Amino acid sequence: MQVITSWCRVKGSLREKLLEKRNNIKPEKRKEKEALIMNRLFEMPEFKLAKNILFYASFKGEVDTKASLRHAIKLGKCVVLPRVDREQKCLRLYEIKNTSELVRGYMGIPEPGILKGREMSLRDIDVVIVPGIGFDIKGNRLGYGAGYYDRLLSYVSLQPSDSKRHIPTIALAFEEQIVPALPNEGHDVKIDKIVTEKRVISYGQKKD
Repeated sequence: MQVITSWCRVKGSLREKLLEKRNNIKPEKRKEKEALIMNRLFEMPEFKLAKNILFYASFKGEVDTKASLRHAIKLGKCVVLPRVDREQKCLRLYEIKNTSELVRGYMGIPEPGILKGREMSLRDIDVVIVPGIGFDIKGNRLGYGAGYYDRLLSYVSLQPSDSKRHIPTIALAFEEQIVPALPNEGHDVKIDKIVTEKRVISYGQKKD
């Protein structure tokens, strides 16, 4: 119990520090960084080849995805967003045709309404775009603590690992969110790639 409490305190402290750093990015600098991040994302082979993309709808200080959602739809991508199912403690996935289909959801986070006939399975997804508070160069992720994305990423990791079925996971982050190392509890699932305004971090390797 003491070990668990210690981990929680460490993660809580890190969340506070990283959120402060992220929130302190000046608006004009933030827009510049977001444009660079999205340009990198849209040029990635995993993104270009993907038909069904599980995005996230940005919330508060996260890398803004609103324009990217609209652009991906214009490109003919099937854009999928998560909806929190609080009873089942999971994320349900729905295709959206327009960002106007988003409603205020869990904790005020934008999410799809219950769109009849448009719920999708994780097996249908070609690439997962992941939010977060902090990341390290080994692919570890620090989320908000509710565990919804942790469970989703665990399901992704259980998919067959052959090249035809592996679902790549890509996080979007500002450089201010990258730290040398994050606590890893063993069961935590690593992100395949992290895209910042300066680089793509892949499996602990730095790539310009």
